[in-house]
Amino acid sequence: MAFLTASEMAFVCGILGNIVSFGVFLAPMPTFYRMYKKKSTEGFQSIPYSVALFSCMLYLYYAYLKQKNALMLVTINSFGTVVETIYLIIFMMYATKKAKIYTTKLLVLFNFGALGLITVTTYLLVYGSKRVAVVGWICGVFSVSVFAAPLTIMMRVIKTKSVEYLPFNLSVCLTLCAVMWFFYGLLIKDYYIATPNILGFTFGIAQMILYAIYGKGPKQEVFPEVKVKQVETVIDMTTFDNQALEAEQDSSETSSANKKEDVPKTTKKPNDSNVV
Repeated sequence: MAFLTASEMAFVCGILGNIVSFGVFLAPMPTFYRMYKKKSTEGFQSIPYSVALFSCMLYLYYAYLKQKNALMLVTINSFGTVVETIYLIIFMMYATKKAKIYTTKLLVLFNFGALGLITVTTYLLVYGSKRVAVVGWICGVFSVSVFAAPLTIMMRVIKTKSVEYLPFNLSVCLTLCAVMWFFYGLLIKDYYIATPNILGFTFGIAQMILYAIYGKGPKQEVFPEVKVKQVETVIDMTTFDNQALEAEQDSSETSSANKKEDVPKTTKKPNDSNVV
């Protein structure tokens, strides 16, 4: 039985990477179906989808410059661009006016401002193979920042000793995705793809270790709003804090009322009602 060549192995890894990435891109579909049914964004944020759209468009630009061994990048990032655009359209349909303005600012900042600046500067100031290298480094740095985002979730898991905040299935998918793209980049000798995915693989393994440590322990109950937002790995604690404050205020009012009821009636003097 003949072994696969490096290019054939790279093709297999690229196909597997595309398949897993398709699943990751489609993971938020239940969230947007919920928005459609309730005609409301329910406090969800648009920044994960804006960042994902920017990432896809940035890698499409890199693939355009690279040309060689770019098919896998073009396939998955074209799909991602379409999916994230649909997500953002649905979000804008049901978002509040404030959320719409904020989302528009994000799109202008990332997909017009940042991407436009990168495109113009690399075309005017950098030439030849250096242009590919510069854009590759930009893609790598951005990927590292995205992979580092789950650190806040990991710290919360350690602090609470609960995996309620850690979506295990998504962690597995992201880890497999990082592994496939790491080997794809390594086999085609594209280190701008391979290097960031080392960090992605490391964080993915760390998340699964945390799940193994705290998964069987006592889980802290969290509010449904927090559980719903696990797919995005962006937890809006505003609702949590407000509900906790309201509960504390209700508790204080109940305690005060009980104290008033416990005052003996015998201590009340006939003229106490006239005292201000």
